[in-house]
Amino acid sequence: MKGNEFEGKVIGITRPAERIAEAVNIVEAHGGKAFIAPTLELQVSNSQSLKNLCKMAGKLDWLIFTSPTAIISLFKHCNDLKERLSPDCKIAVIGPRTGKFLEEKGLKVDMVPEDYTAEGLLEVYQGLELNNKLIGLPRTLSARDSLPAGLEKMGAHVFIAEAYKSELPENKDNVENLIKNIINGKIDAVTFTSTLTVQNLLEIAKEEDKERLLEKFRNGNVAVAAIGPVTARPLKEQGIPVLIPEEYTVKAMLEKLMNYMN
Repeated sequence: MKGNEFEGKVIGITRPAERIAEAVNIVEAHGGKAFIAPTLELQVSNSQSLKNLCKMAGKLDWLIFTSPTAIISLFKHCNDLKERLSPDCKIAVIGPRTGKFLEEKGLKVDMVPEDYTAEGLLEVYQGLELNNKLIGLPRTLSARDSLPAGLEKMGAHVFIAEAYKSELPENKDNVENLIKNIINGKIDAVTFTSTLTVQNLLEIAKEEDKERLLEKFRNGNVAVAAIGPVTARPLKEQGIPVLIPEEYTVKAMLEKLMNYMN
């Protein structure tokens, strides 16, 4: 990439405020303008299940992290997690970014799937003996059930701890402005990094604006990029053409978008 692929383009970023920096930096480094409109708000949880996970850390055979937010939350309420975990406990993460975050906390990553999705994790676990293994899974309760359900089918006992909540943003002004600018032709592309970022955008859209918004997406007036096929699914269900990278990362998604726009 030569550095000006987004020259004069306005790119909508819908991911949570805590996770926007990478996308904004890439867009601006390539000459574009990032329109920041988080459709999702993450709130660290002080749940009883998270406290229980901390207490049972020494009994875990596996600990799985599917986001940096889950790591932040668990360490906030279990700052001696490293000492509590058994030396035999292995740790899996959904992707390299989450893995890097964990290693900064002083814990070693044992497994990262090639496909950075719940399905990718399950594929790796297929070759392992999980019968009666105890697996800790801190996450938001709004996440899909495919991962814990798949692990339990393999014979594992999965303890899900609510590490954070995924909510609609309390202040919806930026999202409403994004919708208005999409309809008025002032946005060139919009990026999505989870199914909730898609669903919440459509939920926040006023009834009279929703069809006009969808039409802009459907007819290609506004390019739409999703981080992976799971995120793309609710968009495709609405008849929207979606750009999906081969590697499910923010960087790869934006590179795919750059190639398309050039």
